[in-house]
Amino acid sequence: MFDERLDKMEEECGVFGIYGPGNDVASLTYYGLFALQHRGQESAGIAVTNGNHIKIHKNVGLVTEVFSEEDLKKLKGDIAIGHVQYSTTGITSALDAQPIVCSYLQGNIALAHNGSLTNAKELRNKLANNGSVFQSSTDSEVFVNLIAHYGQNPIEESLMKCMIDVKGSYSLVVMTENKLLGVRDPYGNRPLCIGKIGDGSYVLASESCALDTVDAEFVRDVDPGEIVVIDKNGINSMRILPKGKKALCIFEYIYFARPDSTIDGINVNYARYLMGCELAKESPIDVDVVVPVPDSGNASGIGYAETAKLHFSQGILKNRYVARTFIKPTQALREISVRLKLNPIKRILEGKRVAVVDDSIVRGTTSKKLVEILRKNGAKEVHLLISSPPVKFPCYYGIDTSERTELIAALKPLKEIEKYIGADSLHYLSQEGLYKAVGKSKGFCSACLDGNYPIPIPSGEGLGKNCLEMSNDKVGNHAK
Repeated sequence: MFDERLDKMEEECGVFGIYGPGNDVASLTYYGLFALQHRGQESAGIAVTNGNHIKIHKNVGLVTEVFSEEDLKKLKGDIAIGHVQYSTTGITSALDAQPIVCSYLQGNIALAHNGSLTNAKELRNKLANNGSVFQSSTDSEVFVNLIAHYGQNPIEESLMKCMIDVKGSYSLVVMTENKLLGVRDPYGNRPLCIGKIGDGSYVLASESCALDTVDAEFVRDVDPGEIVVIDKNGINSMRILPKGKKALCIFEYIYFARPDSTIDGINVNYARYLMGCELAKESPIDVDVVVPVPDSGNASGIGYAETAKLHFSQGILKNRYVARTFIKPTQALREISVRLKLNPIKRILEGKRVAVVDDSIVRGTTSKKLVEILRKNGAKEVHLLISSPPVKFPCYYGIDTSERTELIAALKPLKEIEKYIGADSLHYLSQEGLYKAVGKSKGFCSACLDGNYPIPIPSGEGLGKNCLEMSNDKVGNHAK
């Protein structure tokens, strides 16, 4: 079955938190989550504390579907955290949505998590053997149960002990009845930043665009391995683990993050523009027009066109009112789902040699449909330009990618991918060009591109192919 979502790498979720006595923290969190909606479209939730207890509202759906004005009015308090989530299988129950709220020895706690633990199964089994109860399959419940396991300690110490136990990728926002905490894994694989509102309130968010939305001034990114504690005494920082080899997910810049976000000092939109510039240097093509695949291909398309001195035009319209396409029971309707989201403008394409700039290819299904539609709308030639290297390996750190057997660049050489998609030519940005665009070659996780997994992946059920086996594969056997 064709599902357009599966032809792009999907971020698992986004988190937001605010310590804001005297503010409408629920509404501010609502707007913060709305700004992070691109990171997760399956469920949304907000938890608020008034100093005595925690209230929560969460459900399946988009932020605007889950919350009404009445829902937000019931969430009164001084601290709030929120979460938007994407699920590879589709969330069917509010129990799978976050934040997670529970009571333990130190009182009430709420937690929202972005990322994936590579030793979640092992920890879950140990905790279950010691009497812990789980209601869902999320890694976030592992965190909550670990905090409860160390519940004789203050929350800061419990989180420190958790960080020793867990392995993998995580950014957390955690709320007690009187504190807001932010946690980032020692590799900094998932982003998390700090903002400040003029009245002394503090905000934590997956991306800086959420800070802008609630009119918070960007302070800094949370450091890898850092715990940030925000309470009546202000903001404090602590670290239990030494900084590891930093490994921020490179796909934040390629596709996941909003272009108006700045992550770890690198502006996403400008990085994508430079990816297009580098691609033009590496793969110059004689065409009539450069057309981006909106929205993540826009900046790269401009960079390519300007560097190659070619005409640029928005020749593909994105329907901005379509978030998810639910019904695809027949091949005809599956093709409609692509045209519903991406519709070419025939007047711009007809009789033209077209260079189409997109951010990535995972399975190749959407690219194939798009090339077909462009030809039907009169394009004389279609050249596909990808502003990232080929995706050859699965991700185990909180990003949805297909099994390696479904990654087209892991299965076919370049010319075969080109033939399958139906393009006149296909060109990827090199990994060296990608690093030039982001301004440095270190500090990133690029495992999906080169199989070099910075955080150890244990073999076992549910992890797909053994990472050691994948890392030992000769990259030269795959498309370049």
